Amino acid sequence: MSGVQGHGSGRKAAFRFRAAGFVLLAAHLSYVCWAILRPLDVPYVTPVSLEPLSSIRADLELGPREAVRSMGRELLLLAPLGVLLPLAAGRVAARRLTSLARTVFTGAMISLTIEVLDSRATGQVVNIDTVLLNTAGVALAHLAVVPAVRGWLRRRADRREPAALPRDEEPRPVTPRISRVAIAPWSDALSGARPYR
Repeated sequence: MSGVQGHGSGRKAAFRFRAAGFVLLAAHLSYVCWAILRPLDVPYVTPVSLEPLSSIRADLELGPREAVRSMGRELLLLAPLGVLLPLAAGRVAARRLTSLARTVFTGAMISLTIEVLDSRATGQVVNIDTVLLNTAGVALAHLAVVPAVRGWLRRRADRREPAALPRDEEPRPVTPRISRVAIAPWSDALSGARPYR
């Protein structure tokens, strides 16, 4: 019975984790869309940049302080997705490389979609380096948090399960015993055998 209750409580905990992940994911994406897709009043618009690393090189030429500020903003913008996407998926026993690849790919697609939608807003242009930095932020957040949290959850689940008995202490099945039944005296008469005197 305890195993059933533990299994049920495990399912409830997994459901709570997934529900929290979906709520936080929706809240974060809503904030990102509000912050990115709103029109901006700017005196000039930078040209579309489809050459990888060109705007990163331009930021580095402005000095380390400006580069850290500009690139750090893009790295942190979608970084929470590295944790929220696996949380919403609810896979505790996923393989590390598979989970990382799935999360990074989804983060890149979300970043690309936002960047394309962003180009329709006033004062915003497509920049491929933004997608690269957003995706790198997702990957770094995933690597920094998710493996450690999954390991902690697995250890916690292992502690809750009852320990297996050693080989020599395993309960052995009881062999049923049939009690001997004496032969009825009338069975000899029916068979025609003479009773032993």
